[in-house]
Amino acid sequence: MHAQQISVFLENKAGRLAEVTNVLSQSGVNIRALSLADTSDFGILRLIVNNNDAAVDALKNAGFTVRKTQVAAVEVPDRPGGLHELLEYLNGRGINVEYMYAFVTPTKNNALMIFRFDDTDAAVSALLEKGFAVIDGETLYTM
Repeated sequence: MHAQQISVFLENKAGRLAEVTNVLSQSGVNIRALSLADTSDFGILRLIVNNNDAAVDALKNAGFTVRKTQVAAVEVPDRPGGLHELLEYLNGRGINVEYMYAFVTPTKNNALMIFRFDDTDAAVSALLEKGFAVIDGETLYTM
């Protein structure tokens, strides 16, 4: 029940993000979710896309440094306290969230969050045991 995310390392300068989106667009790759974290010199663009292999190949061919990472896509109750309950449950199990970001799903009643855990297998098992919906990668990429 894992998904793959693509991480792209970028210099923090004007136009670099547009270069990534151009490469992906020209390759027919659709971005489903993203997160951008930066420092003064570089940034890390994290992407969920509809075709990981095409995205990685196109970005590498364009000279970008790219890496695939295991993440988990989890439905979170879309109400006050929904995310807190999930995080408290994981905390009680000793599972650390390294980072997370939202995935837009206009047809869902729940929020969909992308999580990077220190132990993805343990986190997914714990979440399934508690009744949270974890979305497999193939489903996620086509949402």
